[in-house]
Amino acid sequence: MLNTYFCHLQDKMSKKQLFDTAKKQETAILIGMINQHQNEQKVREYMDELAFLTETAGAIPVKRFTQKMDKPDSATFLGSGKINEIKIFIKENEINIAIFDDELSPSQLRNIEKILECRILDRSNLILDIFAARARTAHAKAQVELAQYEYLLPRLTRMWTHLERQKGGIGMRGPGESEIETDRRIIRDKIVLLKQKLETIDKQMATQRKNRGALVRVALVGYTNVGKSTIMNLMSKSEVFAENKLFATLDTTVRKVVIENLPFLLTDTVGFIRKLPHQLVESFKSTLDEVREADILLHVVDISHPEFEDQMRVVNETLIEIGAKDKEVIVVFNKIDAFTYTKKEEDDLLPSTKENLSLDDLRESWMSRLGNNCVFISAEKKINIDEFRDKIYAQVKTIHMKRYPFENLLF
Repeated sequence: MLNTYFCHLQDKMSKKQLFDTAKKQETAILIGMINQHQNEQKVREYMDELAFLTETAGAIPVKRFTQKMDKPDSATFLGSGKINEIKIFIKENEINIAIFDDELSPSQLRNIEKILECRILDRSNLILDIFAARARTAHAKAQVELAQYEYLLPRLTRMWTHLERQKGGIGMRGPGESEIETDRRIIRDKIVLLKQKLETIDKQMATQRKNRGALVRVALVGYTNVGKSTIMNLMSKSEVFAENKLFATLDTTVRKVVIENLPFLLTDTVGFIRKLPHQLVESFKSTLDEVREADILLHVVDISHPEFEDQMRVVNETLIEIGAKDKEVIVVFNKIDAFTYTKKEEDDLLPSTKENLSLDDLRESWMSRLGNNCVFISAEKKINIDEFRDKIYAQVKTIHMKRYPFENLLF
C-alpha cells in the first residue's frame, strides 16, 4: 500500500540531495521531568529504561537532562533556562535526536523542534518506531501501521514540515517517512482501511482459536525482556526469536506442549511496558485476545531487574486494562542465576556487598508468600525447571479434569 509513497518521497529527497546513503548511528539526548508524581529516584529508573529503548531503536544515548517542575510547561514542556541549556549542548555535540520520557502534545512538539532544531521524539513515538522496525508478519505490520497513523493524525502539520529536511532514521519508519499528503481525510481513510483489514484478520484468528479445540490454553505474559521467549523455546522445543532487547517478540506464537501425557497450548505474547501507547493496546487487540482467552497466565518476572516489583505492578495494571485480571496466574520468577541482593556488613565502615540467594533462600523470601502459585527458575541456565513443569502440570490437569471428567482415569 505504501510503496508508491515510499518511491515518491525518495525521488523528492534525491532531487533535493537530502537522502543520506551512509548508515551512521544516530546520537540522542534523553529528557525527563521530576514532579510530584515521580521523584528523582523514579525518574532515574525511567531514564534507564528510556536509554534501553533508545539503544534498541539503534541510537546512542549521549546525555540525560532532567528538570524539577510542578507541571510541564504547556508550550515547551521544560522551562526556558533548561531548554536553552539543551539547545547549546545539541549544537555543540551535533546531536540528532532529543527524546522525551513523557508524551508531548502536538503544539509542544512543534515549539520544541523550532527551538532545538533537531528531531524530537516522545516515549510513545519511540516505542512505535521500535514496533515498526520489529514487525515481521503482515498482521503485526498492519497493527503497528494503524497505531502509527492514529498517533500521527493530530501531529500531521508538524510531521509534514519536518519531512522537508529529514534524512530518515529513528522515529521516521513506516508512515512517518512514506506519507507526504497533507490531507487529513486521506489519513483517516487509511485508518478506516487498516481497521477493516485488521477486523478481517481478527475474525480469521478467532476462527483459528476455535479450531484448536478445547485444549487448555496457557499464555506467557510479563514485562518486555523478562525471558518469555526463552521459556517458550524451553517448554516447546521450538525456535522462537529471543534477544536481550526490548520487544524482541511482537507476533503471537502458539505451540502445543505435552507434559507427561497431558497436552495444552502455550502462547508467547508481546511484552508490556510502562506507558505503553494506548494506540498499540487498541491495535494489538487480536494479539491480546490470546491473553484474554487463556485459562492460565504465566506471569514471567525478571527477578534480577532492580525494579522488578514495579514491573509486576505495570503488568498487573495492563492485565486489568485489557480485561484479563480474573485469570489463574502462576508467577514465574526468572533469571534467579543473575539475582543478587545487597548485604550490609555489621561494621558500618565496611562497604555493602552483593550476594546471590540460594533457591531455598528464595523460597523463604517474601516473594514465596504469593502462595503455591509462584516458582523460581532460570530458563537460560535450566535451573529448577522440573518444579516449574510440575506447577504447570498441576494447574492444567485441574482444568482439564473439569473439562473432560470422563478422562480422569488417565491421570
